[in-house]
Amino acid sequence: MKLRVVLYCLLGGLPLSIAALGAGHFAWWWLSGILFAGSFVPIALFGPRTALGQFAAIAPELMIVTVLCLWSEGLIFLPQNGQNVVRDLLSSIVMYLILAVVLAVLARLLKLAKPTDLPPTHRSFTGAAMAVLLSGFAYVLYYLVFGAITYQFFTKGYYPEAEQAVARLGLWFWGIQLARGLLMTLAVVPVMLALRMKRWHAAIVVGLLLWITGGLGLLVVPNAIMGVGQRFIHTVEIFTQNFSLGVTAVLLFRPRSAQTASSQTATSVAAN
Repeated sequence: MKLRVVLYCLLGGLPLSIAALGAGHFAWWWLSGILFAGSFVPIALFGPRTALGQFAAIAPELMIVTVLCLWSEGLIFLPQNGQNVVRDLLSSIVMYLILAVVLAVLARLLKLAKPTDLPPTHRSFTGAAMAVLLSGFAYVLYYLVFGAITYQFFTKGYYPEAEQAVARLGLWFWGIQLARGLLMTLAVVPVMLALRMKRWHAAIVVGLLLWITGGLGLLVVPNAIMGVGQRFIHTVEIFTQNFSLGVTAVLLFRPRSAQTASSQTATSVAAN
């Protein structure tokens, strides 16, 4: 099983090397792809058992968290790099769709799905909708607190026009961040529905998934916009925001009582 997981990560990371055709840094892009694939390993092991189910869990997360949310954030704080925004968006969509297909097929071909007695648990439709809404507001709080700390003490010099950009948007800026929080939460709903794991284990998995696909995985690659120190700072900042969002979303989305009951049922079945 360990060898198959390693193959999943190594082969699954290759689609992101497509970016190296234009940007260079093949090894770094492959490492980025390996990190992306590694973040989806728990889904390959404890998620949907079919390739189509894997794709349905992976693709929305990549399209929303990695492509749309990062693209929109760049439009706000790096408008000087927006001359090719449509081309960049379309190329990212194609590359990450290829990644989603490859990971879904690999999970099936390598037979990574593991049997478990823990069924996925979630709240009613109304409860789930409330969980998504509360998670969106939680993200705004995390963004406000950790983003302000990072900007004031670490990144203010890198973005001299950031305050003017935020001021021009006014309350719309916080509306955009709420929308990003809601979208990222909705993006991992298929994952939360599919993961056959204990509540806290799923929370950590989703938190790491949002951090890696929404920050770490891309920030390991050298680029002309950010230096090493700046990329490291943003990696830590995104961890405080996205990991916190993932943990919050799962804890709100999955009821504690239902998880406890399913665990007790699985234990009693195993004992008999």
